[in-house]
Amino acid sequence: MLFIFKWSSRPENRNAAIERFLKTGGKPPAGVNMLGRWFVVAQQSGFAVAEADDAGLLQQWAMEWNDLLSMEVLPALTDEQAGPLMAAALGK
Repeated sequence: MLFIFKWSSRPENRNAAIERFLKTGGKPPAGVNMLGRWFVVAQQSGFAVAEADDAGLLQQWAMEWNDLLSMEVLPALTDEQAGPLMAAALGK
C-alpha cells in the first residue's frame, strides 16, 4: 500500500533535523520502499511517498523523527486504484 509522509519542523529544531538527516540519510526501515522524497523550497517541510505492507514499519520510521518533526502519514491510492472507486460512486 502507498503512503504519503508529510513533515514540518519548527525553527528551533532545524539544525538538529539537518544533522540527523546528514548522518542517517533519512532512510526508511527495511520493508518500507521509499519511492521519492521532496523538500519544500525555503520551508522546513516536505513529503515522501513510500510503499509498505506493515503499518508497524511506518510507525517505526515516524518515531525515528517525530521528536524533531511533526509528521502525518496518509494512505494513498494510484489513479488505477481510485478510478474504479470513483466510477462506482457515480454508478458507472
